[in-house]
Amino acid sequence: MAEITSEMIKELRDKTQAGMLDCKKALADTGGDMEKAVELLRKKGLASADKKMGREASEGIVASYIHSNRKLGVLIELKTVTDFVARNQDFQDLAKELCMQIAASNPLYVSIEDVPESVIQKEKEIYRAQMKDSGKPENVVEKIVDGKLNKYYQDVCLLEQEYIKDSSQKIKDIIKAKIANYGENIEVGKFVRFQIG
Repeated sequence: MAEITSEMIKELRDKTQAGMLDCKKALADTGGDMEKAVELLRKKGLASADKKMGREASEGIVASYIHSNRKLGVLIELKTVTDFVARNQDFQDLAKELCMQIAASNPLYVSIEDVPESVIQKEKEIYRAQMKDSGKPENVVEKIVDGKLNKYYQDVCLLEQEYIKDSSQKIKDIIKAKIANYGENIEVGKFVRFQIG
């Protein structure tokens, strides 16, 4: 088995942002194989990302994006648990990516929980009215209404939107992967989108 050096631990930590002890253990468990250690830490990280999502995020950054025509701009507050992660270039790049997502997809809310109940009820009324003369049974109509509501959430909630650079992933999946990578909670606090005309 290869000797685990402090240089190897540092390299793995730089690649994964995992803790020193986790890096040392991953290298030991994989016989010093850097790629396998990265993979092992990522798998462990994703499994624990759900737990990390509950931790309070009180640090972070405000990032901006101004479109080349100067007629569209976005400000976003991206929060995390420690200043160490907030200063990381990868975290700042995530904030910029989210700004571009907001610029392109124009969400109205961060998450489903942010959609006011009055808006949800209004949407349901519209969908039921569309189905009124369909002749379908009530329970089928309700399923269709729920489906349309889910589609509405995907259009207006940032976290539910498909990522503009990879439609196989939602924004919440991108953020969850970063939580797994850093071992810290990451939250979108709020955002504002400005557009001329």
